[in-house]
Amino acid sequence: MSMIDRTLVSTLPIFAGMEKSALDKLLSDAVQRNVPKGAKVFEQGEKAQLFYLLLQGRLKVMQVTADGQQLIVRVVHPGDLFGFALAIGRTEYPGTPVAVADSIVLAWPMHMMNGFLARNPTLAINAMQMIGQRLDQAHNRIREMSTQEVERRIAHTVIRLAQDAGIHEGADIRIDFPISRQDIAEMTGTTLHTVSRILSNWESKGLVKGGRQLLLVSNLSGLKRLAEHDND
Repeated sequence: MSMIDRTLVSTLPIFAGMEKSALDKLLSDAVQRNVPKGAKVFEQGEKAQLFYLLLQGRLKVMQVTADGQQLIVRVVHPGDLFGFALAIGRTEYPGTPVAVADSIVLAWPMHMMNGFLARNPTLAINAMQMIGQRLDQAHNRIREMSTQEVERRIAHTVIRLAQDAGIHEGADIRIDFPISRQDIAEMTGTTLHTVSRILSNWESKGLVKGGRQLLLVSNLSGLKRLAEHDND
């Protein structure tokens, strides 16, 4: 357990507009936890006793389907709520968040969630907007998986990563956490072989650059044209 780093907290959109006294009370009930790279925050199927906020780092949320297929259902970015099973009517966690970089999370007992939101309307609105955005993204992914051929799905995924976790390095945009081709396969419901073939083709066209757990986008507008091109 560590003291909460207020400098990390103060800039997060989820707390925007909250009065200092309300934020102080909220943080007094929280526990800060360091999650080293490769560690799990909790396990899929585990009883949901805590809900979380990511302060620093990145997490990939893994889910194993009934037939044993492993998928990455979302990436958690700093400022994101996660593990809020109660808010979606679940008593068990539906996925396993794994740190892809050294991370810091805040945790609260799940039974406090309704009280927090009732006492803090600004926080409730911010949380509702955040959960709504995640739901919209999930709907987009379902539509892509159902209707789009694999190259377009991969393009949409890389674009989202560049927008949510991209750092400009000269003319390139670097995804600022380690990401492998297998990760992209698990995000898009395809195979490592297919992702490797498509990314190699994109590299030859100057759209992306890659390396071991490294992805840089060199031509974002070109990727967007590819993603929106309708071959159906």
